[in-house]
Amino acid sequence: MKKFNWSVRVYYEDTDAGGVVYYANYLKFLERARTEMLRTTGIEQSALNRTEQIIFVVRSVHIDYLKSALFDDLLEIHSEITQVKKASLVFEQSVYRADILLCKAEVCIACVDSQTMRPKAIPKDLIAQFSE
Repeated sequence: MKKFNWSVRVYYEDTDAGGVVYYANYLKFLERARTEMLRTTGIEQSALNRTEQIIFVVRSVHIDYLKSALFDDLLEIHSEITQVKKASLVFEQSVYRADILLCKAEVCIACVDSQTMRPKAIPKDLIAQFSE
């Protein structure tokens, strides 16, 4: 299914007192990569909310931290949609510094109605885009 790579620089604000990326900030990097992945396929989440009344929310995350990223590192986030279901998507994501794997995660994203916050089927045209 869809694969996407996105680069991000580690800023001082991303690190702890030792210059090591704070563990929760990896989730921010992963979120930004998923958003940019959708954007490159023409999917604007704010427009989906306005026109379809749907939003994507994180349902679950399984993450393994393997090595530390440091202040000023250039990271590459690899993202791939591995499952497309009626109302959810599963992403496999990994964070690299050069060719060194630092972190890997499986993220389940649910599609919900923005008014009721209840699960809502992903529109068929989006499913087709995700499955290409």
